[in-house]
Amino acid sequence: MTNPSRRDMLRGLGAALALPWMESLAPFARAAGAARGADAGKPPVRMSCWYVPNGVHLPTWFPDHAGALVDLPPSLEPLAFARDSLSTFHGLIHNTALTNGDTEGCGHGQGAASFLTGAQAAKSQDAVRVDVSVDQLYARHVGAAARFPSLELGCESPRSGNAFGYSGAYKTHISWRTPTSPAPYELNPKVVFDRLFTRGTNSLTQATVADRDFYRKSLIDYVRDDADRVRRAVSSNDRRKLDQYLTGVREVERRIQQAASPAADLPGDFARPAGVPEDFDEHLRLMCDLMVLAFQTDATRVSSFMLTKEASDRNYPWLGFTDGHHELSHHGNDAEKNRKLRAIDRYHVSILAYMVERMAAIEEADGSTLLDNSMILYGSGIADGDRHDHVNLPVLLVGKGGGALRAGRHHRCRAETPMANVLLTMLQQAGVPIDHFGDSTGTIPGLAV
Repeated sequence: MTNPSRRDMLRGLGAALALPWMESLAPFARAAGAARGADAGKPPVRMSCWYVPNGVHLPTWFPDHAGALVDLPPSLEPLAFARDSLSTFHGLIHNTALTNGDTEGCGHGQGAASFLTGAQAAKSQDAVRVDVSVDQLYARHVGAAARFPSLELGCESPRSGNAFGYSGAYKTHISWRTPTSPAPYELNPKVVFDRLFTRGTNSLTQATVADRDFYRKSLIDYVRDDADRVRRAVSSNDRRKLDQYLTGVREVERRIQQAASPAADLPGDFARPAGVPEDFDEHLRLMCDLMVLAFQTDATRVSSFMLTKEASDRNYPWLGFTDGHHELSHHGNDAEKNRKLRAIDRYHVSILAYMVERMAAIEEADGSTLLDNSMILYGSGIADGDRHDHVNLPVLLVGKGGGALRAGRHHRCRAETPMANVLLTMLQQAGVPIDHFGDSTGTIPGLAV
């Protein structure tokens, strides 16, 4: 490994760790890119799409004034440190999530199905149909540039019953590979870790995974020799980046192992936990860390993250109450219910802020940050949960898309601007040659550089 390239990996028996972006690798990446007629020395654009259910408390969501973001509303305050990378929107709508003549629709499934597609969900309990989602369209554009086309994650069981003639699949999927094929999410962080950092799927690989679990060995132990060779070949600054990266991988691995360890002796017939933490907050943060590692190593450039499924009634006792989220969303303008809704909204945004802060701290080969080269879409397919409406949707965009997005602004859009206009702007600025997406009518003025 005398001249390590961007796509080189630290390899051990059945294990593989991609290298993060480092300045020492840039000349080799540029040379490889020149041979293909591309600027491979420039960090790629990553796209991550987040979904929260049941709408939000709208009065504390939107900034007061259009233009430069100065003071953020209470629900968005956890993102204050990243306001220069934040874009907010007022006036977005998903026309395709409205009832449109269907008097039986409940709004939950339609909102989730339309969120990343801008398309109307077909009314059926079996033959689902919507359209290809924005994340999957970008994954097609990226092609084989990354090891995995996309990464779909969630933190709640995807089981959901049919309702009002619509399949429950609409409430549990935001990512669609084809109009009839939703992309199921993985909720076990251990499975995600092994998928990202274990080479191949043969029996040797599976034996290595079992060996690591049994002996509590770290993935880092298997790639230590290659890591030492890379350290000798790169600059002192890159050695620091490499050590920071390996430390981050080990910390995520340790937390996954800890989540899989029972807190007390269990009966002999009790199945060993598979790695899903009992602590929901830790589960969310682990998934964030895994997305950051996947982006940092270019294992993938696309992810989607459903914090909980649509219509979820999960409770958040660490916020000081045990009411279910869906129950609270039917607030009836009750002041106490709205107070609790605001707490949940702020908590969800704080999880986004956790990942944003991690990404802002990771420097890429050209001196920019991982956040600078990303687009993180966050929001809900429902605006006010009490009304089940899809008008004035709560939507955020974090990151600068590799310099292609003008961030740090609140956009007051023309009334009933399709949310698909945001999705179209994202795709175009990420390099996808497209002039229409879903029910878009154009792009968002002032968002593109």
